[in-house]
Amino acid sequence: MEFKHLVDVAEKWCSGNPFDLIAAEEGDERRLDFYAEPGVSFYVLCPDMSGGSDNFHVWSESEDCLPFLQLAQDYISSCGKKTLLEVLDKVLRSFRPLLGLPDTDDDAFEEYHADVEEEPEADHQQMGVSQQ
Repeated sequence: MEFKHLVDVAEKWCSGNPFDLIAAEEGDERRLDFYAEPGVSFYVLCPDMSGGSDNFHVWSESEDCLPFLQLAQDYISSCGKKTLLEVLDKVLRSFRPLLGLPDTDDDAFEEYHADVEEEPEADHQQMGVSQQ
């Protein structure tokens, strides 16, 4: 994907949350730097489709921010290609506590199971075992 397109995606993403895209460099690394008050910063290294890395990478130079990126790093390393938007959304979720935003859990799987009440286990007769 062209770097200019990735920058456009990042700028659009920033319009809906507290982060600002503060730098976009296409040199040795295709890097996007983000910042939000109060001192929350991270950067994304974008894949280079011409033989370099094929996955995004997120990191922060701030010791305070780094532990919060674990969720996003795990997500990126899980199987399947990720889009920049998916990665940025995961980073935003990771930083919610630092940004003072409400903790929303929009994982569809967990939402589905939150509404399901567990039924008490019934006494089931096991197949092939007599209960006399």
